[in-house]
Amino acid sequence: MGIAQSSDYWVSRLAGNDPADPRGDYNTAWTLTSGVGGAVSGDAWRITDQKWKYTTTNEEMTLISAIAYVSNPDEGEVLMALDNGTYRVEVQASNNANKVNLVGTTTTQTVELDLTMTEENPVPCILRLSLASDGTANLYMKEIIDDDDATQHYISVSGFASTSQGAFFGNETGTVDWYVIYFTDFGSFSPDQMDMSDWTTNSLMRTGLSVVQTLKDSNRFYLKTHVGDAAIVYGYDLSSKAMVNRVHPPSIHVITQRIESPDFLTLSGTRTDQRYNIIVYITTKGTDYKNAYRLGLSIMGEVFDELYTQTGLQDGVDSIISYNAQLDSKMDNDEVVCIHALTLTYMKKIRMFLREV
Repeated sequence: MGIAQSSDYWVSRLAGNDPADPRGDYNTAWTLTSGVGGAVSGDAWRITDQKWKYTTTNEEMTLISAIAYVSNPDEGEVLMALDNGTYRVEVQASNNANKVNLVGTTTTQTVELDLTMTEENPVPCILRLSLASDGTANLYMKEIIDDDDATQHYISVSGFASTSQGAFFGNETGTVDWYVIYFTDFGSFSPDQMDMSDWTTNSLMRTGLSVVQTLKDSNRFYLKTHVGDAAIVYGYDLSSKAMVNRVHPPSIHVITQRIESPDFLTLSGTRTDQRYNIIVYITTKGTDYKNAYRLGLSIMGEVFDELYTQTGLQDGVDSIISYNAQLDSKMDNDEVVCIHALTLTYMKKIRMFLREV
């Protein structure tokens, strides 16, 4: 699944309130299928015996919950489930109070979580379950894709045969506090493809991470043969170690540097004009600085051409409104690394009513 489009949103958004009575516009209620044991408790919807369903006919979907155990559910209790009419996948309580199982045609257990909130400064545990049309299901924990050692942090299974199409959450045993429930049937999204916040999705994913993917998908000569996909990354870490040692030059680092909204288009703030500064750093290295400079400029030219022709094309919705380029120069005899910087400013019209209130 690709990055969420501007027309994709969380069709149901709960923040500890009654699932049958969600707050905000374009926010659909859930249907109670069994049980009566549910009520607001602090910042959560506390369930002792309730199962909820969201009816959908779409084949790809994503369900996020933030939960904590007050008392442990029985082993095998289905906490979350997605069923697209062909495949079904479930998140079940395990025999370990701080782990859950992802159940499809096989069963995979998570790493240690703090579902019982007994660690120092505990927070509810975020679980993101996604199901693709081909039956591939992923369970992301704490919205982490890769850990600090670049090791995959989420688990995957293939779904088993469908039993009842829809999205499901709840528990019939134990007591569970459900702090957050977010659901969309627009796609099977990872944390890098759609955030719970529509603002974050627009600023980081639809802009910054989308630029990274656009450059990776390019067939332009230098981008494909000299840089390569592995050296085109989002610039979470712009230290010299990351830019030169972790990713060997020539490389491209993309960051969202600045976001501003000079004017709200309506008094209620439902639509805004937002401007995003995207900086693209092109790093080259060589003992002959002139060659490194020229190679960096050739790569920068392809970056500009690709982004100018492939992004900011939705008339009246988003566009590139300006750019500037800063070209590096050698300042001392030992300097061997050249870093050119290209800044593009995008203007987008953002809908702000698809949010929790």
